[in-house]
Amino acid sequence: MNKQNKQANRDRQARLQAIQAQQKTVERRKNIAVYGTVLLLAAAIAAAVTFVIVDEIRQDAALTAAAEAPIDGVQTFEDLSRNHTETPVDYPQSPGAGGDHAPVWTNCGVYTEPISEARAVHTLEHGAAWISYRADLDPAGVEALTELAGERSYVLLSPVEGQESAVTATAWGTQLAVEDAEDPRLETFLAKYVQGPQTPEAGAPCTGGVDA
Repeated sequence: MNKQNKQANRDRQARLQAIQAQQKTVERRKNIAVYGTVLLLAAAIAAAVTFVIVDEIRQDAALTAAAEAPIDGVQTFEDLSRNHTETPVDYPQSPGAGGDHAPVWTNCGVYTEPISEARAVHTLEHGAAWISYRADLDPAGVEALTELAGERSYVLLSPVEGQESAVTATAWGTQLAVEDAEDPRLETFLAKYVQGPQTPEAGAPCTGGVDA
């Protein structure tokens, strides 16, 4: 191989090495950009999750503090009987907040039709709260109450024929009447009284009864 061919071969090798080096540099820059984007995205997600968690903790703390204080408008009823009876019961409150009741309770959950008052009172004895609403409550109000009840255990939601207030929250021996389905006191009521200290049979089941 003459000198010219050797030189041409070295030149090709040099150009090839230069191209490969340039490709590696470009690839490194791409990788750095990708890794940097991933890290920034991960940091943003972590910050968002942290914000949500902190906000939820703050809200839970505020709700707990509100539940520990007296709730404006709550009425209490003392010395309520707890006998089982098959005969109709005329409760002084609407709906009943305690007293004699049916032998079988109503299962907790969301109902779109009126339920048995005597069975619901038995559910209250087990530590449930009953959110009842007037039959003519607007759909937006019913939706807000349904969202409030959500997947909570030990909560009943149903319309009550002839109820005076738009919405009533009832637990054993306690009751709160409001005119706004989004009144914040309703959530505080649930936090305070679901399986609260007023419960005669705390821990008794809210399932295994009847859906009515």
